[in-house]
Amino acid sequence: MIITVYLDPALRQKYEVNDRGPCRSQYSARSAFGSSRMADLRKKIVCIEDDREAAALIAEELTDRGFDVTVARDGHEGFVSILKNAPDLVLCDVNLPVMNGFEVLERLNALAPRLPHVPFAFLTALADRDNELRARRLGADDYVTKPIDFDVLEMIIKARLAGVARNEMWPKLAMLNDREIEALTWVARGKTSAQIADLVGLSKRTVEFHLDNARIKLDAATRTQAAVKAAIGKLIEP
Repeated sequence: MIITVYLDPALRQKYEVNDRGPCRSQYSARSAFGSSRMADLRKKIVCIEDDREAAALIAEELTDRGFDVTVARDGHEGFVSILKNAPDLVLCDVNLPVMNGFEVLERLNALAPRLPHVPFAFLTALADRDNELRARRLGADDYVTKPIDFDVLEMIIKARLAGVARNEMWPKLAMLNDREIEALTWVARGKTSAQIADLVGLSKRTVEFHLDNARIKLDAATRTQAAVKAAIGKLIEP
């Protein structure tokens, strides 16, 4: 006798089980089918990170938040993984063995005519302005500094997956007041705290207070990084 089992009433897909076989095969088929469909719904992320503990933490956190994460240990392995897995988004460290993060992005750029655009975000401990500007010039969508705030990272990932431009997201993340905007604008123009104080008629201490508040709101490690983020997000006009 042949038993016909409908695994999905909407799709009317059938799985036929011979009654001489073990009954549990019916349930394993349903389970496999359900798992497959769930996996198809999870957005795929390739994380290129050579630090094993950091990679494990990122993979665990993002998996718990509903993403399908593949980890690569060096730049070349990550580049191959991107081509092989066609991820929805890439997270990449800068300092990597074999091929650094900038080189990975450069190689992806070289394939741009043949490769669909994949949102690319750097996760790095390098918080200096030069590295962030280099990343932006190469076309990186985001530049996130460690230690990682996973709530912010999740928001960035979801925004990128939803096709939201970075300059539309930053105003929602940080509402700067007029003094903070003014101080950051002068920082973006290369002025020191003392020079800004003279320009705006405040004490140096007050200027630094406003800059520190802006830096915290923008989740930046330095005031220079805060100014870069504010300019990218169109919160200031350097």
